[in-house]
Amino acid sequence: MPSFLTRTLLVAAPLLAFGRVQAQSNVLKLDIFQPIVNTAALSYEHKLTESSSFQLGISLTANYREDGYDFGSSYEGRKTSGFGIIPEYRFYLSEKHPAMEGFYVAPFLRYQHLNQSGQYSSYDPITNTVTYRNADASLNAFGGGVVVGRHWIFKQRFSLDALLGPSYMVSGVTSNDPNVDKDSFLGFYEGNNYGIRGAVTFGIAF
Repeated sequence: MPSFLTRTLLVAAPLLAFGRVQAQSNVLKLDIFQPIVNTAALSYEHKLTESSSFQLGISLTANYREDGYDFGSSYEGRKTSGFGIIPEYRFYLSEKHPAMEGFYVAPFLRYQHLNQSGQYSSYDPITNTVTYRNADASLNAFGGGVVVGRHWIFKQRFSLDALLGPSYMVSGVTSNDPNVDKDSFLGFYEGNNYGIRGAVTFGIAF
């Protein structure tokens, strides 16, 4: 008759093995740079096959303060809040590691909604005067792109992910002030829909 210890090991071994597989099937991540702009950017990655995964990212911005400084003088500025959603499909390129480790290429979609309120400025070159006024505005943007990245899993538990790539966003602004445009929102520029998406995240595998 096998001893109690032996029976326990025989039962525990498959569970531990299953746990090792599961530890590389899901990762919850946090972008370490987004708090600079009062934004929490969380993403969840799930392994689909030995060479692919799906990731969903959600960002929440709360009262990011843009202190105004324009035309050589400072003014009250404005606050921005909103959210963003980024789904992406990752193709892992390494033959030495299964999905969720190594280099990858990832096409993605992106939707972002931002609300802004506060003080705006405008310059009249004819009269050489600057006008300050209070206004509310909102921005909606939709687009996508592709990134190249590198994902590390340390000790079956800790994740480090770095990515960079081009993006294209179509966006529009609505406001009670006709002079407010995309230039008033961080990361958006009037007449330019192209940009760069980059991130460095730290996370937990489970």
